[in-house]
Amino acid sequence: MADSSGKSQETVKNCKTEAAAAASDGKELTPEELEKKKKKEEKAREKELKKLKAAQKAEAAKKAQGASNVSKAAKKKSSKREGEEENPEDYVDPETPLGEKKRLSRQMAKTFNPSAVEKSWYSWWEKSNFFVADPNSSKPPFVIVLPPPNVTGALHIGHALTAAIEDTIIRWRRMSGYNTLWVPGMDHAGIATQVVVEKKIMRERNLTRHDIGRENFVSEVWNWKNEYGGTILQQLRRLGASLDWSRECFTMDEKRSKAVTEAFVRLSNEGLIYRAPRMVHWDCVLRTAISDIEVEYTDIKERTLLSVPGYEEPVEFGVLTSFAYPLEGGLGEIVVATTRIETMLGDTAIAIHPEDKRYSHLHGRFAIHPFNGRRLPIVCDEILVDMNFGTGAVKITPAHDPNDFEVGQRHKLEFISIFTDDGNINSNAGPYFEGMPRFKARVAVTEALKEKVSS
Repeated sequence: MADSSGKSQETVKNCKTEAAAAASDGKELTPEELEKKKKKEEKAREKELKKLKAAQKAEAAKKAQGASNVSKAAKKKSSKREGEEENPEDYVDPETPLGEKKRLSRQMAKTFNPSAVEKSWYSWWEKSNFFVADPNSSKPPFVIVLPPPNVTGALHIGHALTAAIEDTIIRWRRMSGYNTLWVPGMDHAGIATQVVVEKKIMRERNLTRHDIGRENFVSEVWNWKNEYGGTILQQLRRLGASLDWSRECFTMDEKRSKAVTEAFVRLSNEGLIYRAPRMVHWDCVLRTAISDIEVEYTDIKERTLLSVPGYEEPVEFGVLTSFAYPLEGGLGEIVVATTRIETMLGDTAIAIHPEDKRYSHLHGRFAIHPFNGRRLPIVCDEILVDMNFGTGAVKITPAHDPNDFEVGQRHKLEFISIFTDDGNINSNAGPYFEGMPRFKARVAVTEALKEKVSS
């Protein structure tokens, strides 16, 4: 800028010198020439000023560009530094030995990283026995039993919700001065575990649970629990659940099994429970009783073919079959209808409505079973029988139908079971049908009744 200013001054000086030289030559300028000369000098000065301003502007732009480059470099360096700071590895403490209090010497991350924050804490809590209840404490007790998850699976969001709620309650009580106990455990899951373990034994050894016996099968269940139950326990620890692991339970362990036995013995001795024949849902494949809540019902309104385990062809359901029982004393016959004709092998009575005039002459009479000659009393039961449905006469199989079971109890009828545990016909049905699978016996009974009629 100083150079530019100097040049401008030098130019002006030169112009004045030239004007002086012109004057010294003795030439006088006319007013027009003087005006023209003046304008020329002004233009020269304006031109020099423009050059000066342009130079100043260029210099300012150069300095601004330099400052911008420095700012960008600083920002880039800062961004790189921030990126390095947010590296999760910088906030994980792998050097904290298992069971020791977490080392917190490093800078806290700007963003929450659950893995980094939660790491190492639980093992220290557990080793320090922070969650263990004191049996000798004078503090008021507060106990929660964790609803035991099934050993066959893994925790889902419902388990997590329950654990979070119960953990909040137990921690609050602990901080409020209570001697708290939160009991952990797992459920053997009953049939679910049985099925899984049975499939495993069949796959690995080609044996059933009946082949290996009860004790060995229970041992296999324990092996399964020890192998897969650890997943659930580890998940509970990852959730931070403040459970007393010294009191971990399994619903099939020795202590719980003895407690169940003791409870039933006491209830029996006090007359609060009793043993008696009852209807159960029996699974012929698993060979075990099924809880009512585990049974899925299907409403069949017409002929339907369904696949049944153990049968190559679909089995027919929903077909009402009528057949006649001969009456004792040559009084004719009485017609009944059923969708499960094979159960007639276990019939012990025929029910009619007491107000049904069609059968009023049969009160107190007997029918004869066509295959074994068994006398079947004809009983009057207004609870079961709808005299406007079908023939108004109902075959009664107390051992294989819940409604018939109640009729059998009301009229003190004989209960005859005709099925084996694996779903075959037993010796109570007679030698001709014994050993037949149930649904093959259904066809055989129908054919045998047809032969009786034709003969």
